[in-house]
Amino acid sequence: MYSHPKSDYVSVTLRDQHCRIYSNGKQRRQSCWRKWRQLSRLQRSLITLLSAVLLLCGMVLYPWLMEHWKDHSTEDELDEDDIRGLHPVPQGIKVDHKQTLELKPEEHVPEIQRPEVPILPKPSEMQNKPFPHQRRPPLLQKQDDVSDPQKREKNEGVQEEGERGEKEFISWRGTVIEADQATEAPPSARGKDEPAVSSLDQVEAVREAFRHAWSGYKQFAWGHDELKPLSKSYGDWFGLGLTIIDALDTMWILGLKEEFEEARRWVENDLSFSKNVDVNLFETTIRILGGLLSTYHLTGDDLFLQRAKDLGTRLMPAFNTPSKIPFSDVNIGKGTAHPPRWTTDSTVAEVTSIQLEFRELSRLTGDPRYQKAVDEVMSQVHRLGGKRDGLVPMFINTNSGKFSHRGVFTLGARADSYYEYLLKQWLQGGKKDTQLLEDYLQAVEGIKRNLLRQTLPSQLTFVGELSHGRLNPKMDHLVCFLPGTLALGTHNGLPADHMDLALRLIETCHQMYVQMETGLSPEIAHFNLQPRTSRDVEVKPADRHNLLRPETVESLFYLYRFTHNPKYRDWGWNILQNFNKYTRVPSGGYTSISNVCDPVNPGPRDKMESFFLGETLKYLFLLFNDDPQLISLEEFVFNTEAHPLPIWPSAL
Repeated sequence: MYSHPKSDYVSVTLRDQHCRIYSNGKQRRQSCWRKWRQLSRLQRSLITLLSAVLLLCGMVLYPWLMEHWKDHSTEDELDEDDIRGLHPVPQGIKVDHKQTLELKPEEHVPEIQRPEVPILPKPSEMQNKPFPHQRRPPLLQKQDDVSDPQKREKNEGVQEEGERGEKEFISWRGTVIEADQATEAPPSARGKDEPAVSSLDQVEAVREAFRHAWSGYKQFAWGHDELKPLSKSYGDWFGLGLTIIDALDTMWILGLKEEFEEARRWVENDLSFSKNVDVNLFETTIRILGGLLSTYHLTGDDLFLQRAKDLGTRLMPAFNTPSKIPFSDVNIGKGTAHPPRWTTDSTVAEVTSIQLEFRELSRLTGDPRYQKAVDEVMSQVHRLGGKRDGLVPMFINTNSGKFSHRGVFTLGARADSYYEYLLKQWLQGGKKDTQLLEDYLQAVEGIKRNLLRQTLPSQLTFVGELSHGRLNPKMDHLVCFLPGTLALGTHNGLPADHMDLALRLIETCHQMYVQMETGLSPEIAHFNLQPRTSRDVEVKPADRHNLLRPETVESLFYLYRFTHNPKYRDWGWNILQNFNKYTRVPSGGYTSISNVCDPVNPGPRDKMESFFLGETLKYLFLLFNDDPQLISLEEFVFNTEAHPLPIWPSAL
């Protein structure tokens, strides 16, 4: 404290009759402003900056927090003690699949205007218009032309606002579809007196959907990898016409001869692999190499085999690694290969899901090096440590040849098709390779023991993820390949309880669709294990997108082929309807969406993946088709991109 000046002063203190003291000394009360001014400039700057950051964070997080509190106000988070108390589902437990959640009827939502396309007022009632009856789908080697231009719809266009033309467009909760393409309700959703839609109508609906998707690609993205239907442009991944090659065998199977011929001409005249471009070994193998080999077998056209041989040779440098575990990326023009920029690892699914294609290329060409390279990969993975009851980690190092990032086990991305190809390689080779069969059977038991759980409200069976001994109750939509794979194994003599598990899992995959407001599955679902809540499926904001994926309809196809239960067709029909409602773009094509929980604004992403034509529509067509000899499962095995390859003749 500073000393007083040396001047004299007088202080007088008075006391009134109520004993209250009065002093002429000034009461120096420090105000907030004075305290603020006493802080140093650095302290004031830090406090100001922190306040600004907190305010900004509050503004950003407020909408999400409000939505989160609204959806989860009565639900608790899963704690560690709950997880530790979980046990695998005992074998033999039967699940009552009739226990499904009652979905609340949709409330009326006012129409909104979207910036991409003009929207006209919604009609008072949509007329359900059945598709015309046509001939049964043709067999593989005898195709009737169902591509008569006189039977086609005219090129779609978006009407100017306020105008009405020949074709009327309507808005369905924020997404534009064509009024005369609205599909009928499935039999299970109809009244007793209403006629059920026939399988011929269903297969024709798939043909129409393919033509619509193809027309958009042809107009705006021809020769490029993918269509961007909203912006009427294209995207290139490898620059190899990915959509064309991925869809070749689909066009042949659907009997679309005109579309197939124009695609063939492009392959003959414009497709070239002599490009200085890096491609992903796995994606190029399953989509392009698999598509060329499949089309060769369906058509007998040697053009596709020669293109497949050229591509296969250019992919071989990927195997030039110290461990013989292939690099993930190959430059098909330079003949060089390398790992991703951020790691020396490849994913296990990538290096173990190229075997069907390379083995078949060796059989057709008589050159054993393709099969030798991929068989060596499977042999090494078979011998590796770090597995858990047949389950494999997600990454493998290309230098050491050993698993990396151990302790995480999933049937979703980065590991899924490893399990699929164990079974399918065994089938492709005529059920002779016992090592593949043993690895597959052990893996299925590992799934049951480590990953299988049931939700508490409705007892839905799902496949979770194991991370260092702790279960995460999440399941990728990719995992929905598993019911079909399990059913395929049972059909070929594997244990009957595999089919029981398949039936339970396909119900869960179905619920991933019907419990969403749009009727379309999210990319990832989280499952409830709390006894105090009523919802089975929860979706985090970052996981709400739908990429037009095929895995559920793939499994529906297998299960219908083996059981002939019509409900699987009904489920597939609902999925096709919802694709038309929320993803179809009037000018041509279908788009992935960002939010399956919002039917008002599903958030189109402006991208049509090649697998929508190569897989999703193909499996829907085969699901609705009545001819079991159309791609017989006794003669063909599908690769993970839905390209059918023959079971080797020596094994038949």
